[in-house]
Amino acid sequence: MKATANILAWILAVLLAVIFLFAGGVKLLGSRAMVQEFAQIGAGQWFRYVTGVLEVSGAIGVLIPKYRFWAALQLAAVIAGATVVNIWVLHTGPLARLTAVLLVLLLVLASLRRPQNENSGAVRSVQHQSS
Repeated sequence: MKATANILAWILAVLLAVIFLFAGGVKLLGSRAMVQEFAQIGAGQWFRYVTGVLEVSGAIGVLIPKYRFWAALQLAAVIAGATVVNIWVLHTGPLARLTAVLLVLLLVLASLRRPQNENSGAVRSVQHQSS
């Protein structure tokens, strides 16, 4: 089972890394569509750069097993914000559905790579013995 989870985590990590390298890259490179979209959002172009940096760094992070959990959570936070903006600011339902799917995939990846507390088994054992 652990091998299957590891393979699934790598598949998700590579898929999400490609998606977010592209998404963050077009923001950082100043694609006309992204400049217009962030103008519509009204937060300023600095927000496009911040979002792009978070997406690119998160994409790199999900490829590094040591950082995968935290990078997936970083990207999940970014994409959760994007989903809210797509629904309430830009009113783009189909895009909101796509970002919601990406959010679920990122949370699945994070759950596959969540840090394990090495002492949790010992604590349960001690608690069981004292009962």
